[in-house]
Amino acid sequence: MARILSSLDDDKAEEVVQIDLRGKSAIGDFMVIASGRSTRQVAAMAEKLTDRLKQEYGIISKVEGKDTGDWVLIDTGDVIVHIFRPEVREFYQLEKMWVPGAASAATGN
Repeated sequence: MARILSSLDDDKAEEVVQIDLRGKSAIGDFMVIASGRSTRQVAAMAEKLTDRLKQEYGIISKVEGKDTGDWVLIDTGDVIVHIFRPEVREFYQLEKMWVPGAASAATGN
């Protein structure tokens, strides 16, 4: 997990959010959501992250969306990483699905 966060930080990811999924979902232990400023930066961050995990830890990640660069999903097994362009992240608002109180705070309830 620390390597994922440091890789995103090295590549100037913005608004990085870490969500603990333990006991909430079987898809993984953690979810990381981050933004890149452009499709090129989003794709590059995903590429570098998957390369670093493979080289340093032997982790082969499943990757979806890298060709488009709007939203890249990286599944490392224990950690699910979403890297978005800001407009796409705002549209889907994944944090609201997983962070307690975020949905009710957004709707004013």
